[in-house]
Amino acid sequence: MLKSVSRTFRGGIHPPTEKQHTEKKPIEVMPPPERVFIPLRQHTGAPARAIVKAGDHVKAGQAVGKGPGFVTTIMHASISGEVVSIKQRNHPVFRHCETIEIKSDGKDEWIFGTAHPRGQADQLPPEDIKRIVTESGIVGLGGAAFPTHVKLSPPPEKKISLYILNGAECEPFLTADDRVMQERTEDIVLGLRLMMRAVGVARAIIAVEANKPDSLKVLKAAVSRFSEIEVVKLQTKYPQGSEKQLIRVVTGREIPRGGLPMDVGVAINNVGTALAVAEAVCDGKPLIERALTVTGSAIAQPKNLKVRLGALFKDVIEHCGGFSAPPVKILMGGPMMGIAQYTTEVPVIKGTSGIVALAAESLNIVESQTCIRCGRCVNACPMYLIPSVLGILCERHKFEEAKAMGLMDCVECGCCTYVCPAGRPMVHMFKFGKMELFKQAQKKREKEAK
Repeated sequence: MLKSVSRTFRGGIHPPTEKQHTEKKPIEVMPPPERVFIPLRQHTGAPARAIVKAGDHVKAGQAVGKGPGFVTTIMHASISGEVVSIKQRNHPVFRHCETIEIKSDGKDEWIFGTAHPRGQADQLPPEDIKRIVTESGIVGLGGAAFPTHVKLSPPPEKKISLYILNGAECEPFLTADDRVMQERTEDIVLGLRLMMRAVGVARAIIAVEANKPDSLKVLKAAVSRFSEIEVVKLQTKYPQGSEKQLIRVVTGREIPRGGLPMDVGVAINNVGTALAVAEAVCDGKPLIERALTVTGSAIAQPKNLKVRLGALFKDVIEHCGGFSAPPVKILMGGPMMGIAQYTTEVPVIKGTSGIVALAAESLNIVESQTCIRCGRCVNACPMYLIPSVLGILCERHKFEEAKAMGLMDCVECGCCTYVCPAGRPMVHMFKFGKMELFKQAQKKREKEAK
């Protein structure tokens, strides 16, 4: 019998899942675009630097950018063709970023790395697995885009006892992870075992929300011959897929303030990341494409797609029949933690889990009012914070006081904004406060360096 986890975390919400639009639709492969735009910053950490120049001919899978340090990733061409330009362009997260533009030659020629047979891949030495993951430019595909090779290399004093594979996909609308779990089950389990081997972990849990019964069924069957891997069914609740909440639910362990999963002996990755690791090791394929969901009330034909990195949002949306109604809001990611876009002239990056376009009819726009101190945000916050007070402090530019009250612990899940009857844009205020604190710290460092 499939094990269910009855524990849950404090707070959280139950928004309409809206997954019915795409949850039964298999992942469709979108043809390579005529042009791609490869930003040199698609991950947490230092930006990469271009190692090609305008006029160079590249093949799909060829490295075109490399980072200066350990916490960064390698960028690869996602189509074959000519490097047309390297300059500042629109970016879905950082607004602008140095970007490599490649014009297709129509041949779609690939460069693959060394492939290791699937039946022998889990016998590779751990250092070889880490090297392949590094050279393949793999990051966490759940949205945070933290370099995977860094997660596979914890400091010696951080003893990891459990690997968690995150298949919760708790964001409304998004279903790409659900489809990946059903369609690439064996490779996901193989990728998990490779990551376990790289870190030296003997036990793993694959955690999936209860509203994905088909994924739970096939994953349970796939791990039946591996006693060290367990599949658990989680309650459907947002933000169940947030790292801190998921670890707390599965293990009962609490990540300390400012800490990381490794501080409580856990390594954690998204199911899409496990698939990317399996493809890198067994097929020699770097991370140049990913699965994502294109959906929302303004999309004519909602789909799950496999898309080359660097494809423009407008091309992806056009592949889904274009807009069926004027979009009022376009998001990269889900409606709770997604990043609003002011243009569709931005590229799909490694952290693009979905594109959600909403028409006016599906939005409930409330004019922001003064906090009425109802306390609903306090009950909804899964991080034990007092969002109402934090919001007021950020509004009044009292950033240090907000920091002392835990502003930096906010995971920006949006639960407080969702439940606020006064329509207060809590997450916007918290992001503003964090950015101002970052600027102040940067000025202090620059002053001390003089």
